[in-house]
Amino acid sequence: MDNKRVKRNLYRVLRKTGVRKEDISLDASFQTDLHFDTTDWKIFTYYLENIFKVHVEDESLKKLHCVSDTLNLVH
Repeated sequence: MDNKRVKRNLYRVLRKTGVRKEDISLDASFQTDLHFDTTDWKIFTYYLENIFKVHVEDESLKKLHCVSDTLNLVH
């Protein structure tokens, strides 16, 4: 999957999670900027796994601090 398609799909995941489009950037922190709570993480994981057709381990999720970390994970 090319980088443009990955970014577009990640954008879709974030929007489905409830993140406003003006808050989405590669350096946006899940905790500080996007204010993720446990429910947001569950929704995010559900859409991430379904849209990218991957399985994400809990340990990998704990290492995600910003949106760009997620790009590295799905590549």
